[in-house]
Amino acid sequence: MAPATAESPVNGITSILDTDLYKLTMQCAIHKYFPQTHVTYAFTNRTPQKRLNRDAFAWLQEQVARLSTVAIQDDELQYLHKQCPFLSQAYLDFLKAFRFRPSEHVDLQFDASTSEDSSLGDIHMTITGLWIDTILYEIPLLALTSEAFFRFCDTDWDYEGQEEAAYRKGREMLASGIVFSEFGTRRRRDYKTQDLVMKGLAEATRESGSGKLTGTSNVHFAMKYGVAPVGTVAHEWFMGIAAATNDYETASEKALEYWTGCFGEGVLGIALTDTFGTPVFLRAFSKPATNGSSGRSYAEVFGGVRQDSGDPKEYIKMMRDYYDKIGIKDKTIIFSDSLTVDRCKKYKSLAAAYGFTSSFGIGTHLTNDFTGKDSGEKSKPLNIVIKLSSANGKPAIKLSDEMGKHTGDPATVLQAKETLGYTEKHWKEADEASRW
Repeated sequence: MAPATAESPVNGITSILDTDLYKLTMQCAIHKYFPQTHVTYAFTNRTPQKRLNRDAFAWLQEQVARLSTVAIQDDELQYLHKQCPFLSQAYLDFLKAFRFRPSEHVDLQFDASTSEDSSLGDIHMTITGLWIDTILYEIPLLALTSEAFFRFCDTDWDYEGQEEAAYRKGREMLASGIVFSEFGTRRRRDYKTQDLVMKGLAEATRESGSGKLTGTSNVHFAMKYGVAPVGTVAHEWFMGIAAATNDYETASEKALEYWTGCFGEGVLGIALTDTFGTPVFLRAFSKPATNGSSGRSYAEVFGGVRQDSGDPKEYIKMMRDYYDKIGIKDKTIIFSDSLTVDRCKKYKSLAAAYGFTSSFGIGTHLTNDFTGKDSGEKSKPLNIVIKLSSANGKPAIKLSDEMGKHTGDPATVLQAKETLGYTEKHWKEADEASRW
């Protein structure tokens, strides 16, 4: 389809900053603490009925190979130095010399054996190497896979109305007092779509409203549009430490210790709680912050928490009970799990009722929200993920607050549940095949 190919001003990934900020912050911490840790990553398509055709796969192969030509530019390095002072000079020096080496790190295969149509196939993708060398692949590979599908497989769409739709969503949220950021790189339709979304959101902020656009997780677009790059940490940080140390009981505490050791108290201070289940995390969150001199707990040091799985209402109640028991009142919850404008409104009201400030990281609802031109039906996004699968030869797993989001080696998942006293939970709205 011409609009999805010829009109795109950017073909594939051309900037190392076309990624989420938390990949850079984690790489910075890995540079300090885990420079020799060997890891693997695995790709999962949670919408397996959506397969790539051979043309899409060939394009994807080409784009992955082209990552080897991407390097940070002087103006980008200067931007990071000015806008992200928490990134150490030693890390920025490392990033200046960093290069993707996909021929060494990425194994990409097309498997037509699962399809009656030999022109369609499943994608098998693994990433292998030192953690510090491979952590930046996830976001570009996911974005490229999504773009390949919508360039060559689902082509019943164009860009018409995308900027206007983002503007309307932005205005509705700002008028409703919602504080939000754009989080949509990994499952965007393509670069041009995300660019149009950012244009629409930027235009929406020109009009008054009690809400606020705090920025975007995409560092390249933050630089382009003069907004803040936002984000802190991902599940990968906790998963990698647990696997590398082969110690799930202390992994959350160690992850917090290393994080504050790298960046300091109160910096990048939103805690992701659900990697091994929020109740498990809160045990570590109550411990004294070992890298500070204040004697405060991690719960006091961190400005708030991020909710990324399970029932948001139950999460809000759990966090209110937790903070009340330790005498803490004013904290923030950032919601980031499959958000829409209506869900943001709902969760904002719920959070406020329990005394929380709220903020929202909105992804696919902004960068991959299309209706078929001919069909008139929703052009559904891919639900694809790349997760850490091992560190130092040990399986890496994630439990989360929703059983449908468990990832990793089943035996290790079971063992971690038993070790941690993890309680299985299921939220009736958590159908991962239809949530983005």
